[in-house]
Amino acid sequence: MKPGPSTPETHLPTFPVLGLPVHLADNYSQWLSWRLSQGLGTNVITLNAEMAIAAESNQPLAQLIRSADLVIPDGAGVVLYLKFKGHSIRRCPGIELAETLLNQVNQLRPSGLVFFYGGKPGIAQKAADNFQRHIKGLAIASYHGYLSDSEEQEMLASLQELQPQLILVGLGVPRQEFWIAKHRHLCPDAVWIGVGGSFDIWAGEKQRAPAWFCEHHLEWLYRLYQEPWRWRRMLALPHFAWKALIKS
Repeated sequence: MKPGPSTPETHLPTFPVLGLPVHLADNYSQWLSWRLSQGLGTNVITLNAEMAIAAESNQPLAQLIRSADLVIPDGAGVVLYLKFKGHSIRRCPGIELAETLLNQVNQLRPSGLVFFYGGKPGIAQKAADNFQRHIKGLAIASYHGYLSDSEEQEMLASLQELQPQLILVGLGVPRQEFWIAKHRHLCPDAVWIGVGGSFDIWAGEKQRAPAWFCEHHLEWLYRLYQEPWRWRRMLALPHFAWKALIKS
């Protein structure tokens, strides 16, 4: 379908953040919802400082990010860098983008199907149950992220047969990004998003940072409070800031 007057741009402009493209849009969910409604396969990367720093020493990851259909500014560091460069883009957390699509998928693709993959046993199913209690008619198939090789092959066969329209993968960065890149050919018309630990939050096992932390770009601090073992990974934040300052 060719873009019309009320149709979002087919291709969004980008701006480099440490050599990685970030797409610029006023409303990412509107653009992606249109893609979902049209059956336009889309691979979404939720870029934050940690991923950007990891990509510097992981060229396959960097190439994967560069080839994505949509790279959103998920992290506060990315948003602040863009603002410093003259692009006042609002942060677009992947968890919120996914929630928006989950609430709209029935209207966008009647009789559509959502696929959850990842998390500890029982978590993805619990997250699916919670959504289905609040969204009438929402169909979700779910698999946990601790499958054996044979179980994963069975899951992949099921995925290809079901052809869901929205596929959310929570295996952690960068595993989920590589897994999506490897398998997205099985459902070429679907929207694929790596959602990290979102299943834990949707299942009620963990809490997302209060609104004040999110609004003041401090969600990372709340996550560190919840998961102090993440402190080594959080070292990517000052590293990102230093790199951004040098490149500026």
